[in-house]
Amino acid sequence: MTPYRGRFAPSPTGPLHAGSLVAALASWLDARAHGGRWLVRIEDVDTPRCVPGADELILQQLAACGLHPDEPPVWQSQRGALYQAALERLIEAEQAYPCACTRADIARSHELAGRTKPRHGELVYPGTCRPERGGLRGRGARAWRLKVPSGEAGRIEWLDRRLGPQAQALDEAVGDFVIKRADGLWAYQLAVVVDDAEQGITDVVRGEDLADNTPRQIHLQRVLGLPTPRHLHTPLVCGDNGEKLSKQNGATALDLSQPLRTVRQALTRLGLAPTEATLTLDEALAQAIAAWRARWSTG
Repeated sequence: MTPYRGRFAPSPTGPLHAGSLVAALASWLDARAHGGRWLVRIEDVDTPRCVPGADELILQQLAACGLHPDEPPVWQSQRGALYQAALERLIEAEQAYPCACTRADIARSHELAGRTKPRHGELVYPGTCRPERGGLRGRGARAWRLKVPSGEAGRIEWLDRRLGPQAQALDEAVGDFVIKRADGLWAYQLAVVVDDAEQGITDVVRGEDLADNTPRQIHLQRVLGLPTPRHLHTPLVCGDNGEKLSKQNGATALDLSQPLRTVRQALTRLGLAPTEATLTLDEALAQAIAAWRARWSTG
């Protein structure tokens, strides 16, 4: 069996908050419960959203909570050559193509076809710039998209260790999706797939809000001939308004004046509240590893 390798991959758009600590802690616990290695990857490809110094602050916050990576962290902003090589492979295999469409163009296509955007969904790309439909038609390329097969070939099924059997029809849910953005930045989907393969990640443990990204990533892994990790998506931490706790809706930075209290709160959200009030941080984490192993061990 391949040795376990997990990761926590925060975007440095600000300090960790209660929700992101829960995700970090879950990924760390899963690695420790399986006797594996735990990595930290700073996902800073979306440079306009990154906050200077947030990457180092996140690493300090993790350390204060007793979460230390087993290998030096890596930064996506330093890995562009890997993503470019993957894009070139996809182009050579005729699985990726340039796209000239703006969001307004896509919205207009939907309007003309009488389709409306789902409340929490995406505007499915209608394939306007596919080579077999005429390509760019003299327009300048803006982004690169990955082809998504239709019908049964585009239906992605996978087993989530917590959510159970999952499925998504890519052509109906998202259509051909962007792998290099119009602003020249690498799209999350391509970067995360390339990095997980290059780092040998066997298990992805992350928040449930990212579950709908999984089928796109599985499709990319298959097209590139890369292994697909196991997945476990953890429950979301919600704010008082019932929405996912995030920097966008005002989540505050972790209070690390008392790291043990903060970690205990995160463990409680994972259903792993320490049984004794007098435990040290290391003891609380050790107890949580044993509890996680009993609940989520894959053998």
